[in-house]
Amino acid sequence: MLKMNLLFIGVWMVSIFQVFTNPQPKENAIAEVYKALKSDNLENIQIQLDKLPQSALENKQAYEGALMMKKSGLLKGSAKQKLAVFKSGKTKLEESISKYPDNAEFRFLRLIIQENAPKVVKYNRNIDEDVEMIKKQYNHFPSYLQQIITDFSKNSKDLKLP
Repeated sequence: MLKMNLLFIGVWMVSIFQVFTNPQPKENAIAEVYKALKSDNLENIQIQLDKLPQSALENKQAYEGALMMKKSGLLKGSAKQKLAVFKSGKTKLEESISKYPDNAEFRFLRLIIQENAPKVVKYNRNIDEDVEMIKKQYNHFPSYLQQIITDFSKNSKDLKLP
């Protein structure tokens, strides 16, 4: 009986240790999305798109839209095919922003895409308002997301943080 109790306590302690040392699933999922958005690796982007349906993220449509738009610029197909993927992603992201207009993270996703979208797609009309909202809500973001935004701002044309 004592061995069983010790075993139970050991397993319980390992579980507690893992909870406090491992980042939350949502945080991991978000970090992976932003890592893929930062890369120019089509395979990494597709992996994140494939993982999204099972992820712990809420409002997955915004992340999916941003990933699709990034993916469109890396595809090897025709311009028509690339534009179709871009437009599909844009629809998803814009629907999320319309549904949650005060969600500054979705505005950050849009800013990432807007700054890097080819001029021909004319996806750059909301840069100023997105930058303003991101700056206003920056202190309300979780620390891991603040770090992602800070890292982005170092090379951003439009988002400059103090």
